Parts: sequence; structure tokens; C-alpha cells
Amino acid sequence: MSAWFDAAFYTQTVLPALNHGLSMSLALIIPSASIGFALGVLTGIARVFGPRWLRAVGDAYTATFRGVPLVVQLMIIYFGLPNIGIYFTPYTAAVLGFILCTGAYQSEYVRGALLSIKQGQLKAAYALGFTRWQAIRSIIAPQAARRALPGCGNEIIYLIKYSSLAYVVTCIELTGEAKIIVSRTFRPTEVYLAAGVYYLVMVNAATWLLQKLESHFAIPGFCGDKK
Repeated sequence: MSAWFDAAFYTQTVLPALNHGLSMSLALIIPSASIGFALGVLTGIARVFGPRWLRAVGDAYTATFRGVPLVVQLMIIYFGLPNIGIYFTPYTAAVLGFILCTGAYQSEYVRGALLSIKQGQLKAAYALGFTRWQAIRSIIAPQAARRALPGCGNEIIYLIKYSSLAYVVTCIELTGEAKIIVSRTFRPTEVYLAAGVYYLVMVNAATWLLQKLESHFAIPGFCGDKK
């Protein structure tokens, strides 16, 4: 039982390595979440309001990256593309894979939110002299953003957790550091429990921030379910 409370093991071995892994995890999550969200918004708008060819491209992209497991996508990007002369560093391959995957899921949330907006609002905007894109930007998109925020926020939570797959392309983040410690110390229970606590803290912090964001953009008396 004393091994569970071996302070020296945690302070000298586990925490320094996991802290290093945490910095890499954050370096993966933050740009992936930001760029992936932007990609999802643009793709969602294109799938709803774009010309037919652009909708087809957006649908194909979304279906592909939602349908293929993320770990397979990462392996194709890092191990497969070099066969045709395209090389990425482990970090770049991981971020690119996360962006493409989360962007596909985000686009589906945005698409659903856009379709939930009563289309008569577009006609009213045209009657007031708005162009199509002015109406989308100023009237449709702000309403859709509020409706899509819970789903998009949930996808960011998923991103935090599946950032742990970066180690499969040799990008050593939090989970990768934990695996290295276990291979050296043969103490998996303590190490993986500690890593789990790190992920739990990150997820709870992100959940709190997203709840604050939802409250900030909420409109008193507005019911998002009514059309």
C-alpha cells in the first residue's frame, strides 16, 4: 500500500514527465481546436449555402473523416504519405490529423444549426436589401453559432481525450510520456491513474470555460428550439 503513496516516485519521476507531456498535449489541442473549429464553420456553411460542387466536396470530406477512425487517419498521414513523397514531422502529422477530423465533426454541428434556422429569415433579409452572404453573416450565422455551440464544445472535449492518440505517430504527449514511464518502472496503475487525473482536470476546465461561453452568448428569453 505504501507504493501508492511513494512521494519520491511521483515528485521525481511521474510528475516531471507528465508535466512535459501536458505541455505537448496543450500544444496539440489548442491549435487543433481553433483551426478545426474554423474549418468546421466554413465547411458547414459551404455544405448548406455553397454551390452544388462545393456542397459535394464538403459532404465527401465530412463523410470521409467521420467514417475513418482517427488512428487510421494519423497512420496514413505519418506513415503512408511518405510513400508518395509527402513527409510530416510527428507533431505536424498529429495536428493535421486532429484538425481534419475535428473539422469534419464540427461541420456537422454547424450544418445542423444552420438548417434549424427558419429560412424565411433569408427572404426577409433579401427584402431589406441584404445580399445572400450579408444575410448569412449578419442574421443566420449568429443564430446558428448559439445553437451549434454546445455540440462544438462537446467536440472540443472529445479532442482533448483523443489527443492521446498522438503517440502512435511518435509524438510524445501526456499518454506517450505515461507509457514511457511504465516501460521503465513497471508501475502502470500509479502512472496511468496520474495521467487520468491530468485528463480529468483538462476536461473539467474546458467544460467550465465552455459553460461560461454559452452563458455569455445566451439571449435572455430566447428559446433556441423555436423556429
